[in-house]
Amino acid sequence: MLSNKTKYAIKALVALAGNNGKPMVISDIAGKEHIPKKFLEAILLDLKKQGILGSKSGAGGGYHLIRKPGEVALTTVLRTMGGPIALLPCVSLNYYERCTDCDDEQLCSLRSVVMKVRDASLAIFADTTLKDMVRMEKKLREKKAAGRKAR
Repeated sequence: MLSNKTKYAIKALVALAGNNGKPMVISDIAGKEHIPKKFLEAILLDLKKQGILGSKSGAGGGYHLIRKPGEVALTTVLRTMGGPIALLPCVSLNYYERCTDCDDEQLCSLRSVVMKVRDASLAIFADTTLKDMVRMEKKLREKKAAGRKAR
């Protein structure tokens, strides 16, 4: 499961990616994406330290993406925010822990299935960029608007 920190980081980055390169202030991002402002401040600082975001003070300032939205894959964001992507600790690539209730991992059918889920999830996250997410949101908004008109 994604942590709130990771989910909010993705939402904030998608908002910035969809803002056509213009900076956004924390309060605007927090309001648009329904993210607690104090929590968002810490998240944006982490993203800045990792070289994903830049910031500018004063009028017309705020946070902006340093890299192009098409160059930032979701795996980058997930790993920047920390924490495992896998559903079980015994299949995590970066946070492996042996399950205490398992006698032999190599014979565990649940582990085998969850490894497939992990691999499929990683492939999707690696192939999805912030640019893709902006496009997806646009299509979803258009689809929702078309559904309202059809009623």
